[in-house]
Amino acid sequence: MAKAGCIDPRIGDILAGWRYDISGLHSEMRADYEDHFRECRHCLNRQRIHRSVDLLLIAFSSAAIITFFAALLVLHRIEPLRDWVILNLQLRQVSLGVSLGRVAILGLLVSLFAWILVAIATPAPSYLSQQARALQERLPEELRERMTRMSV
Repeated sequence: MAKAGCIDPRIGDILAGWRYDISGLHSEMRADYEDHFRECRHCLNRQRIHRSVDLLLIAFSSAAIITFFAALLVLHRIEPLRDWVILNLQLRQVSLGVSLGRVAILGLLVSLFAWILVAIATPAPSYLSQQARALQERLPEELRERMTRMSV
């Protein structure tokens, strides 16, 4: 059985070029693409895959931030580990030593940079807010009223 493709390849190519992100489009233009997503399972599935990858990238970089921060806390508390050298090379009579603390700080900075890049370069934050609104609309009216009373 052949794989089903996009019902309108021209629109599918446009959406693929945008990584299936229509959040930044004007509402009139976005309506046409939303209609296409309702009709085309192929493009809808591709959009879900792209948003899942975006969310996984944010989750992994968040986990890395937490891990490196925890490593820094452990290294700060345990004195013998603080200055333990993991690499000591002799290159042209120059000694290069890298401590675990420096590696943890570097890992934390790289993870923070990756998190910021993913948050800026992907529509994951707006996608999460759209999903939260959709979930809130499915809640019973009584529960929604409680939530609005609690937030005020």
